[in-house]
Amino acid sequence: MHKKHHIISKLLSANDTGETGAHQAGILIPKESRILGFFPALDKAERNPRRHLVFYDETGERWEFAFIYYNNAYFGGTRNEYRLTRMTPFFKLNGLHFGDELILERTEEGRRIVRYRRARKTALRADGVLRLGAHWKVVEI
Repeated sequence: MHKKHHIISKLLSANDTGETGAHQAGILIPKESRILGFFPALDKAERNPRRHLVFYDETGERWEFAFIYYNNAYFGGTRNEYRLTRMTPFFKLNGLHFGDELILERTEEGRRIVRYRRARKTALRADGVLRLGAHWKVVEI
């Protein structure tokens, strides 16, 4: 059986990159099966299950991000969301800003790659209002 590369991407928001000054626990991952299917399954019976995932950038540098299901809504809390955390050092080293595209890839061999693409146009609308990028997409599956 031939395995395919899996690639997903997200246009980064100012909140994702820390440019709003707000404290946020990582990038929100939508509960869409094609996006979640990129990540390993997490045990929903466990409180806030997580997996540490190793990614490599285009220079071969190793990065460890955490994929977490904040499910404490089922344990007396309020959160019920998936997040990818521990990305701030990668964002800072590469000077990523809102509007840039984060690209995550899993090769046929299971190696995870992290890349980015700079924004081609400004994230400010003509009226000066900041356009936040919250769009995820499956590039190839």
